Amino acid sequence: MGKVSVADIKALMKSTGVGMMDCKKALEANEGDMDKAIEFLREKGLATQAKKADRAAAEGIVSAVVEGNTGVLLEVNTETDFAANTDDIKNFVSAVAKTIIEKNPADVEALKAETISGGNGTVGEALTELAGMKIRENIVIRRFVRMEGVLASYIHNGGSIGVMVKLDTDLTAEQVANIGKDVAMQSAALNAPYLCREDVPAEVLDKEREIILAQMAEDPKMSSKPEQVKVKIAEGKVGKYYSENCLLEQAFVKDDKLSVQGYVEAEAKKLGGTIKVVEVVRYERGEGVEKKEDNLADEVAKMIK
Repeated sequence: MGKVSVADIKALMKSTGVGMMDCKKALEANEGDMDKAIEFLREKGLATQAKKADRAAAEGIVSAVVEGNTGVLLEVNTETDFAANTDDIKNFVSAVAKTIIEKNPADVEALKAETISGGNGTVGEALTELAGMKIRENIVIRRFVRMEGVLASYIHNGGSIGVMVKLDTDLTAEQVANIGKDVAMQSAALNAPYLCREDVPAEVLDKEREIILAQMAEDPKMSSKPEQVKVKIAEGKVGKYYSENCLLEQAFVKDDKLSVQGYVEAEAKKLGGTIKVVEVVRYERGEGVEKKEDNLADEVAKMIK
């Protein structure tokens, strides 16, 4: 038969929880018959993964790998921290990161279709085997970013938070490695939503000014002041917003007399060059994933069934 339809692939993915490429193969092998494709997936052992696909995977590992001028920040989620700490998961994460460096896939689905680094099968096949045959938990490759240039990274607490920093500099990667790591550690610790004030959307600043002016209107000492004075005061308070929410304007955690930008510039001057922080990406394990809270009795009951 001809190519199976995208709609059929999506329907099979939704009903089984199995990845796109495996669903495509199952449909092609069974001439588009949905029931036979599901049976095919079960026979291949993929049903184990499918049964677990609706269970929240909010634990796992955030990993950062830099090889030369190419780096990857990657999050792979599991259901339990016990699984995340196994060698099987750690080896899988390492191989996936290397695959991203080598193949430069566009997204997670494209990544799953790539041959895994150091292996013969695809990343998706390795994921299914790991989840269904070894770990027996829902495992999700959630997200990744691949960067090129002068890079530095920091991983906190064994993979709970990871940060990748890209620098524009006329110095060597070795010279700026510690500076980049310090910036990454700052991001890990304080989680600024923006890199610099130019990144803050106008509507966010407008809302901040609106809140500040409303607060002054409620303050008897401030409400009687001329409008021009209140606007000037509001602008001054917006400056404080920058210092709290923009990474480069935050007080540097290792020396709060300097901003992060001031620290970077001071270190660049010592080294006789220039350094500019151009991109920072921060992943926190499981952020945004709704984690179902089960009590201990329920968990034990599930395990002995």
